[in-house]
Amino acid sequence: MDVGDWIGIGVIVIIIAWIVSMYNGLVNLRNQVRNAWRQIDVQLKRRHELIPNLVELTRDYMEYEQETLEKVIQARNGAVNAQGPEQAIAAEGILSGALGKLFALMENYPDLKANENVSNLMEELSSTENKIAFSRQFYNDSVMGMNNGVETFPSNMIANLFGFKHETYFEVPEEEKAVPKVNLR
Repeated sequence: MDVGDWIGIGVIVIIIAWIVSMYNGLVNLRNQVRNAWRQIDVQLKRRHELIPNLVELTRDYMEYEQETLEKVIQARNGAVNAQGPEQAIAAEGILSGALGKLFALMENYPDLKANENVSNLMEELSSTENKIAFSRQFYNDSVMGMNNGVETFPSNMIANLFGFKHETYFEVPEEEKAVPKVNLR
């Protein structure tokens, strides 16, 4: 073999190494997104377990608010049955809205707020919501890394070649973005 053959073999080896490196980087990013989603999933499961207990504890106090309680349970069931991140994100947004309405109504019931079991459950739910927020932030950071890998040159060529796709961000529903109105009159 002459020098030209060795140079050709060297170029081929470098190209193959580059493709393998880019592919492995994209696999790592995809796995990080999947892991981040699993972390959210764990917290959402905890949230889903707490909600029926909260509804049962508040049902007796909030006899005139049965429709709100039913909406919370329906939203919770929709979230539990959601398949995949896209459906879960949408269902969790609906659940967050329903819970927000329930929490707002609970303010009108001083006996309910004074109940120790309700108070403890609300504290657990609040802690779970904080964990969901942190998990959501990690997930969205992971999604950004994956989406950057899928979109930026030259990794986008490898992403297209091997079928890597954009991931979906876990966005805050519009209802939660609204600034609450306070009436002090």
